[in-house]
Amino acid sequence: MPTYEYECEKCGHRFELFQSMMDEPKKRCPKCRGKVRRLIGTGAGMIFKGSGFYVTDYRSDSYKDQKKSEGDASKPAPKPESPKSDSPAPKTEGKPEGAPKKKKKDSA
Repeated sequence: MPTYEYECEKCGHRFELFQSMMDEPKKRCPKCRGKVRRLIGTGAGMIFKGSGFYVTDYRSDSYKDQKKSEGDASKPAPKPESPKSDSPAPKTEGKPEGAPKKKKKDSA
């Protein structure tokens, strides 16, 4: 059963009502007894629960068996490490990164 949203034209009161699609729309505000109008809602979002919503859920048994037999061969090879040099990293002159800078005085 859907939830309908109503708004009173007299006092502006908004309320929701859980009712069957076959029920007559509400006509009066529960607060002031003024005339109400049913608002157009966006509805509920779809919720996917359980199995069957992923591509892998529909794979055939033969496909799954083939993938199992391949084992780690289907995984990408690890990246080779770059050659390491024996020399230390070059030193940078000046202040270390993140050190506060001195402010210059204005000569004006």
